[in-house]
Amino acid sequence: MSGELIVIGISHHTAPVELRERLATGDADIPAELQALVTEAGLNEALLLSTCNRVELYAHAVEPHKALERARAHFRERGGDGVDTCLYQHRGAEATHHAFRVAASLDSLVVGEPQILGQVKTAFELANDAGTVGMLLGRCFTRAFAVAKRVRTETRIAEGTVSISSVAVELAQKIFGELRGRRTLLLGAGQMGETAARSLSATGARLVVINRSREKADTLAQACGGEARDYEALISELVQADVVISSTSAGGFVLTRELMRDVCRSRRHRPLFLIDIAVPRDVDPRVADMDNVFLYDVDDLQKVADEGLLLRRQEAEAAEAIVTAEVTEFEAWRRSLALTPTIVELRGYFQQVVRDEVARTSQRLSTHSAEDERALKAMTDAIVNKLLHPALTSLKAGATQPDGEQLIAAARALFQLGAVGAAQAPIDVPESKKPTEPAAARELPATTPLPTRKTHGA
Repeated sequence: MSGELIVIGISHHTAPVELRERLATGDADIPAELQALVTEAGLNEALLLSTCNRVELYAHAVEPHKALERARAHFRERGGDGVDTCLYQHRGAEATHHAFRVAASLDSLVVGEPQILGQVKTAFELANDAGTVGMLLGRCFTRAFAVAKRVRTETRIAEGTVSISSVAVELAQKIFGELRGRRTLLLGAGQMGETAARSLSATGARLVVINRSREKADTLAQACGGEARDYEALISELVQADVVISSTSAGGFVLTRELMRDVCRSRRHRPLFLIDIAVPRDVDPRVADMDNVFLYDVDDLQKVADEGLLLRRQEAEAAEAIVTAEVTEFEAWRRSLALTPTIVELRGYFQQVVRDEVARTSQRLSTHSAEDERALKAMTDAIVNKLLHPALTSLKAGATQPDGEQLIAAARALFQLGAVGAAQAPIDVPESKKPTEPAAARELPATTPLPTRKTHGA
């Protein structure tokens, strides 16, 4: 198979939340975004992973350099100023290595957190439904899921692991000493909200859940010993709350500066702690400039997560070794893709040469029976098999080695075989079904010193 696996994107390692949210794409919009990327970048396969901590395009391209440049231009146009300098890219084995590390939660804000695997699986399903997953990405991500399972089974990297939601709760505990009896408002009842609700329930906080869907709010509140409120009660609950954790899937600010100005007026100088774990953000960052309002977003939680990373560093090293071994195996398989057509073409070439010569000789023979024809065919097949056996044995042994592609290319050049895996046309993406329900998961974090207050523009 010609071409390479490529990755291009941004993450919490390279870009602040205000840049990441510009490129964030909801599940319902991913099919259209994939179609645009496939068309603009000339891709054979494509998958888009969009979480609160990363937006990444994984693709198979026959012309990887050109595809990466076009994808970069696409992201630059979507994200505007500053995005280009935050983009990173990988090709070939490095791209495979990155995909495996992401799925295994080794590149997450909280190393070892479990939510990213579900997010990657959702991205895979969306791309598959959109018709942009083929053999290479299919095999790569199927293997990535298995790698993630190995890492969780064979190491203790997930022991004591928390999510962004859990870190948000821990931050609230650091602020108040303890949350028992504190009125805590959870805005959003998706997967992130559910994780936060369970963590809050364990602290003894008075939990109130508000969600656009009252039914989901009721279900979550009941499961976690809290209370649900109608969305219309948002302002009154904000007035009463000590801590607000917001994790909706809204496309814009839910807590605007205007709304929060009215809330602060009614609170009469009581401090309010807002922890925004959504991407795109739920809270207008200008709210941080208001008196007695303390706003933290997912980037602030990095400081809290770093402590947990130190505790799991040894297990992360063991996990990295698993990933490296799995990448080696995957690359061996990928290199072997060119072997089968090469063997078929080599065998066909030799068989044709021998049969042509037999045909010329047969024309000079006075008579020969059908049995003679069968005997001649058997003889030619045996000759071809014996002539090719040493070469094919060497090709099979060498195809999976790091220089296997060069060995196969040399064999093809030596016998003047056609180019293997001739450039495929980019995928023609069909109309995709709109997902019935967004995957609410976002990437997640663990524990440390209290970050400083978030200020506007920080």
